[in-house]
Amino acid sequence: VQLQASGGGLVQAGGSLRLSCAVSGMIFKVNSMAWYRQAPGKQRELVASISSGGTTTSYAESVKDRFTISRDNAKNVVYLQMNSLKPEDTAVYYCNQYYSPQPWGQGTQVTVSS
Repeated sequence: VQLQASGGGLVQAGGSLRLSCAVSGMIFKVNSMAWYRQAPGKQRELVASISSGGTTTSYAESVKDRFTISRDNAKNVVYLQMNSLKPEDTAVYYCNQYYSPQPWGQGTQVTVSS
């Protein structure tokens, strides 16, 4: 399984970014997917999840109403739209399966300046 996250960068507080994760090596459309993040010195945490068909989503309280997870099963891609970014959102962001996480990809760095 390959999980290639992209779209990160440096943004000012209040700004937006859209992350993408291209997935290969598994049957994407039958798997619930999720975005995770790991800030320096902290454990990796679940940010958002989405069901296989895209109809059910869930978010960590810290990102609710600011982040939106979505997926395109035709393209094997999962997205994370991040709005109203805060400095505490600074982290490396990863995508993975929700129920049976695979070996982690490299992730994409998101840095939010104040």
